[in-house]
Amino acid sequence: MTIFRLKQLASTSIHAATGAIRWNYDRVELIADGVVHGIGIVFGLIAATVLVVLTAVYAGALDVFAVSVYVAGLLMMLVLSASYNLWPVSRTKWVLRRFDHSAIYLLIAATYTPFILELKSGAMAVALLIGVWCVAGLGIAIKLTLPGRFDRLAVGLYLALGWSGAMLYDSVVVSLPTMALWCVLVGGALYSFGVIFHSWRRLRFQNVIWHCFVLLGAAFHYTAVLDLVLT
Repeated sequence: MTIFRLKQLASTSIHAATGAIRWNYDRVELIADGVVHGIGIVFGLIAATVLVVLTAVYAGALDVFAVSVYVAGLLMMLVLSASYNLWPVSRTKWVLRRFDHSAIYLLIAATYTPFILELKSGAMAVALLIGVWCVAGLGIAIKLTLPGRFDRLAVGLYLALGWSGAMLYDSVVVSLPTMALWCVLVGGALYSFGVIFHSWRRLRFQNVIWHCFVLLGAAFHYTAVLDLVLT
């Protein structure tokens, strides 16, 4: 559905950039996507505020830091996704695409932060956290400097990075509350299953369905972080 002609976008002409992007969603699809993004941002802001306040009340300084990183990543993903997907076709939309795709790496790393800091596996957990942020940083750098390239590879990297925590399975099972653990797994499964609709571009409302899966996955991960704080 979405086609970017990269050679045309290399032009400095705004008109050339506008003609280089075909955003083939009808009005109903765009309205539905706008509603989904609006719901995500409103509830995201409310949920983020509640989480930070509860963490400040019931947890320590390190937890407040970890949760703040997570909340920042979540809100940035929601805002950038809405900005890119709802912006009219233009050169600006092409720029927003870079940041939208970069925000996915940021969210993955930010979501990992509170959970990894909770683990009791010491050096291995620290190594995984550093590794996750390094890979996320590399992915962000590629998205920002090489827009439109390696998009299929990026999807695989999103999934691999998202499930990399399985390397610490034993420590995760021991350290995380049962509800938090299940919410993490369900959230990851929703994100992964949603990729099918992200790629199914001939399906009407595929973009809306994909974003619904993203919100559901984010909701389960949010619940996991909240349970981690309150347990």
